[in-house]
Amino acid sequence: MRIGFAADHAGAGLKAELIRRLGELLLGHELIDLGGDGSDPQDDYPDFARRLGHAIRDGQVERGILVCGSGVGASVAASKVRGVRAAVCHDTYSAHQGVEHDDMNVLTLGARVIGPEPALECALAFLGARFSGEARHRRRLDKVLAIEAEERT
Repeated sequence: MRIGFAADHAGAGLKAELIRRLGELLLGHELIDLGGDGSDPQDDYPDFARRLGHAIRDGQVERGILVCGSGVGASVAASKVRGVRAAVCHDTYSAHQGVEHDDMNVLTLGARVIGPEPALECALAFLGARFSGEARHRRRLDKVLAIEAEERT
C-alpha cells in the first residue's frame, strides 16, 4: 500500500516519528512524505491537507495520515477534497471502525492531543483495517457519496 503523510508546523514532529516507526514495522508498504517539516510557522494545515487530499484523489496514495495541532482543522480541510473521507481519531476503535464502516481513507491526528505511542497504535489500526462492504455500510457510504456529488456539481 502507498501511504501519504503530511503535516503543518504543529504536526511535523509527530509525522516524522510516525514515518520512522511505521517504516520499521510496515515492510512492503511505500511511505510517502508529502511535506511539512516544522521549520516554517506559516506551514498551515489547509495547504498540507490539500496536498494529501489531491494525492488520494489522484491515486498517488491509497491512504493518508495527516497531522496538525488538534487534528480537527486538518480533518475539515482534507474532507473538502472530492473522494477524501478524513476523520480525527485518537483511539484505535475509531481508527479501524472508520475504515470498516465508513471507508475512511485519511486519518488525522492532533500532535498536541495524542502522544507518539497512542498515535502509532491508531495508525496501525487504521492501516490494518479494510472496508467491510456490508450492505448497510455500503448503503450509508453511497448516501455520503451522493451528498458529495450534489454539493460539488
